[in-house]
Amino acid sequence: MLRPSPRPSFTATLLASFLLIVGILSAAAVSGWLSLESFAHDSRSSAAIALALSGDVQRLAERSIDLERGARQYLVLEEAPLLERFRDIKADTLIALQQIETRLPGFAHVPAAIAEWRLQVEAAEAALAGDTPAANRQARIEAATAAFTSLAQLNDGLSHTVRSQIEATNRELLDTLDQRRDLLASQIIAAVMVAISLAALTGWWLLRPLRRIEQSIADIGENRLGQTISIDGPADLRRVGAQLDWLRLRLGELEANRNRVLRHVSHELKTPLASLREGVSLLADGVLGRLTPEQREVTTIVEHNTRALQERIEQLLHYNAVQFNARHLELRPSALLPLVRDVAGELQLQAQARDVGIDIVGDAPLVRADSGKLRIALSNLLANAVGFSPPGSRVRVELSAQGEGVFIDCIDNGPGIRAEELERVFEPFFQGSHRDERPAKGSGLGLAIVREFIDAHHGRVFALPTVHGAHFRIELPHAT
Repeated sequence: MLRPSPRPSFTATLLASFLLIVGILSAAAVSGWLSLESFAHDSRSSAAIALALSGDVQRLAERSIDLERGARQYLVLEEAPLLERFRDIKADTLIALQQIETRLPGFAHVPAAIAEWRLQVEAAEAALAGDTPAANRQARIEAATAAFTSLAQLNDGLSHTVRSQIEATNRELLDTLDQRRDLLASQIIAAVMVAISLAALTGWWLLRPLRRIEQSIADIGENRLGQTISIDGPADLRRVGAQLDWLRLRLGELEANRNRVLRHVSHELKTPLASLREGVSLLADGVLGRLTPEQREVTTIVEHNTRALQERIEQLLHYNAVQFNARHLELRPSALLPLVRDVAGELQLQAQARDVGIDIVGDAPLVRADSGKLRIALSNLLANAVGFSPPGSRVRVELSAQGEGVFIDCIDNGPGIRAEELERVFEPFFQGSHRDERPAKGSGLGLAIVREFIDAHHGRVFALPTVHGAHFRIELPHAT
């Protein structure tokens, strides 16, 4: 036999879904954090390079001024230390120039400008040292001046290049920021959508069997025990489904046993009871000899009680049948006013015998009802009111609607119901504490039958407190 594939439990499924959603959102958060960290690192690096380039250009400009000043001093004084100082400044300036060249690798004209800068500074040094063809002072001064003029122009060009590089780097950083912001937004939206989809899928996976369990419990409560309960989904919910199916089978067995016992007990009681009634009838008819007045009184009492016992057995069987029938309704849109009039017409002879009138007032919209079973409920309620009403009084039946409910009020002028017994009057065989003056007392099942049928229609019936008489109200939902 194939074993069913293992299923995760409800808790495991919920925990795994939660962890997966947290993982997806955490991955999006970590990706965003790494992206921002990378951008921050690039920004710091670019800022450091821009600061260094600015410092190198400023240093180059300052050293160029120092070179020109040193050259002019040497041309005036022609002292050897001044020439050495010029050469030291030149060496320091060349270092700054090399750093600029290193930090500006992407510009093709930079190496040529730096090479030209070196040539001009060498030309200025040569003019100072007297290595040029013009050996007089004026010619040396003019050569040095021309060299330094070229250096100033080269410095301006390098400064402009550095500013352009810094601006280009800033634009690249802003573009990178926009791209990474868009990428981060896309990742967050994708993560949220995936998380929502996963949550919806998990909810469907978990709620579908829960709804099935809820429906199964309702079916069991309504005594619909014929359909097998099979729950799909997590392992623990499947076990709950298996337990509900076991409960369904068990309740079916108990219901069958109850009905079987009730039938057997009623049969076993009715058989000797029939013999007892037959024997009492023989005694009452004098077949076994003439009875004395005292003996006839005893036989009358025994005959009355045996007849009452037989009626109780038949009423018990009838009530059991009512409970079964109340669970099987054929609901259709039904009009209440014609139904109440028909019930009142059926009870007209009983009402006339007790000199009781029946008044029907109002109207109500359609209700979804099993007309036959609702007729039984109304008949029992109205018969109860007629039976307890004193001669010459009237029973009032009012139909009305309010909100989503339809009301049927039955009001009589009988002995009424004690406040503490308003709910108990619907219990089987309960007859209340008021003295029953009727010649044929009821069994106490009429109102119980009313409640069984009204509950089956998803309505309710209850007794309202009154000063005189009894006031019962049936509430049913609209047919919509």
